[in-house]
Amino acid sequence: MIVSGRYSGKLYRAINPIYARDPMSGRGAALYGGRFNPKGMPALYVSTSIRTALREANQVGDLQPTTLVCYRAEIETIFDTGDAKALAAAGFDDAALSDPTWRDQMRAGSEAQTQCLARNLIAQGYNGLVVRSFAKGASASDTNLVLWKWGTTAPSKLELIDDEHRIT
Repeated sequence: MIVSGRYSGKLYRAINPIYARDPMSGRGAALYGGRFNPKGMPALYVSTSIRTALREANQVGDLQPTTLVCYRAEIETIFDTGDAKALAAAGFDDAALSDPTWRDQMRAGSEAQTQCLARNLIAQGYNGLVVRSFAKGASASDTNLVLWKWGTTAPSKLELIDDEHRIT
């Protein structure tokens, strides 16, 4: 649940099985870059629902092999992109967040505008941001968190739920 720039609850991530052995690394995002992280910057893209996580991981074509993981999270200092005033103060609006050309901007050799937003937010001390899902079939209530800082302690505590040690 997101309250005043904090998230407390479960988060879900559908991972390419190639990265499933290290679900806390953010390595895939660092290798390829994402909407809210440039290449070289680790990030975890997690969702507040299983359905959203699956949509996010399988945006092109048919459902591909996917490993689903769940985390317990206590994350502070999250930028809420649903706050129109805060978003405008950061120089953004909904259209800029959902701009489908972010990959083209990267291919052109520069950081995407949304990646620049991420760098600015990190410099201001944010651990992540909450943003609606832009995956095909997502509704306005499908929510993601993009984490740039996470670990085993506050203020960005993220714990993989793996009681039976299936991954770790």
